[in-house]
Amino acid sequence: MKINLDKNHKKQILTDKFAMGMSLICLVVCLFAPSFLILTSGFISLTIENELIHKLILVIAIPISIFALCIGYKNHKKILSVYLGSMGIFSLVAAIAFGEIIFGDFGEKGLTFFGSALVIFSHFKNYQTCKKLKYCCHHEL
Repeated sequence: MKINLDKNHKKQILTDKFAMGMSLICLVVCLFAPSFLILTSGFISLTIENELIHKLILVIAIPISIFALCIGYKNHKKILSVYLGSMGIFSLVAAIAFGEIIFGDFGEKGLTFFGSALVIFSHFKNYQTCKKLKYCCHHEL
């Protein structure tokens, strides 16, 4: 039996997946960009500003995350994903805004890791909740 998804469910699925991907990219950039730059410094003569990359990723990821979590809540009325996602987004913004000044380099990376993990988990829970509902079948995308 084939179940058709309405536009809101399709938007939620796509934005949840995209938001998980953006959070994962943020996490990877935070943890591995310095190592990558050191290892490739002899081969590539580019300067990449790590903070600029984080800010650009957040500018893209935050609206998409908020949109996906809001649509998910509208579709299934489960607030846990919204709370977890909001805490994760707040952590990511705090890591960029206060970063090394208050938390130090290690604290900034820890806060970024924590925030990214929460955002990824919240979108995964959002996705899982929708998947469990009869009218929202993710297997078709």
